[in-house]
Amino acid sequence: MTDAPIAPTTTSEQDRKTAGQRRINIIWESTQAMLAVLITCAMVYCTIKSIESKEINYAFISIITMYYIRTNHTKIGGVNVGDDGR
Repeated sequence: MTDAPIAPTTTSEQDRKTAGQRRINIIWESTQAMLAVLITCAMVYCTIKSIESKEINYAFISIITMYYIRTNHTKIGGVNVGDDGR
């Protein structure tokens, strides 16, 4: 015996909007990850080659700071039901 499927609690427009938000979130997270890896590689390269670069240094410090801020927050990532207008 199988149970009847549960009726959806959202409209198709809400589902479409959420799917769009998830797509944008994936693009944004991928871009952030790529930039973090590139800046980190640049920092390692400059350190190995003994190249002084304040810009790379500041960018690397910013990336590490943002990492700690994001991992220490209370709101989980992703698209939530109450995220209208964000």
